[in-house]
Amino acid sequence: MNVLLVDDEPLELDQLEFLIQPMFPLWNLYKAADGSQAMAISQKVPLHLAFLDINLPGKSGLALGEELRAQHSDIDLIIVTAYQDFHYAKQSIRLGVEDYLTKPVIESELVEILQKYQKSPALFAYTRIITDAMNIIHQKFAEKLNLADLASEVHINPTYLSRRFHEEVGVSFSEYLMQYRIQMSKKFLLAHPDWSISTVAERTGFNSQHYFSTIFRKVVGKTPKEYRDKGNVS
Repeated sequence: MNVLLVDDEPLELDQLEFLIQPMFPLWNLYKAADGSQAMAISQKVPLHLAFLDINLPGKSGLALGEELRAQHSDIDLIIVTAYQDFHYAKQSIRLGVEDYLTKPVIESELVEILQKYQKSPALFAYTRIITDAMNIIHQKFAEKLNLADLASEVHINPTYLSRRFHEEVGVSFSEYLMQYRIQMSKKFLLAHPDWSISTVAERTGFNSQHYFSTIFRKVVGKTPKEYRDKGNVS
């Protein structure tokens, strides 16, 4: 399932990511700081659920929700805002949003909203082949894992797996593997402050610290050390 998180405050995006990911480790989370970034993602990835901050630079979250709904008619929309305003709530109802969260997001309220997805495993479910493939990625992400080996483990042709993976998940096998490795490295950096950057790179499947740091900065916008230091401060 592909989930879009939109907020112009990086800490709010990180909080949503850290709350959602442990509950739904198979979900793909895409983060955007404004409507333009969100629509760029929307054009590349089939989206199933979106958390939208109302007060965004440029177009509002509600306007963005309308555009997303035009592209993905079945998308579920959840509005996240610091404003408790009936006008916004009324617009949200007209847009057909699933729910309405106020900031700061409280974990128990988020869990309550997401329970429908836990209780309905068939909703937005992947096929068994893709689910098996993703489970293997989550188990063996620290190893040298390639498409041919993965296809062999799920007993299908690599070309067919590649096509099905991209169709269902919205990104290629290699891109998903990289995203998951970065996600795990973020967790390791904060959970194991005694580990060196080199150790984190090795434990997440990167063949060198330099390559890991380059990819991490490209994806996260900070070096691994900067990310760890910021996390420790907060």
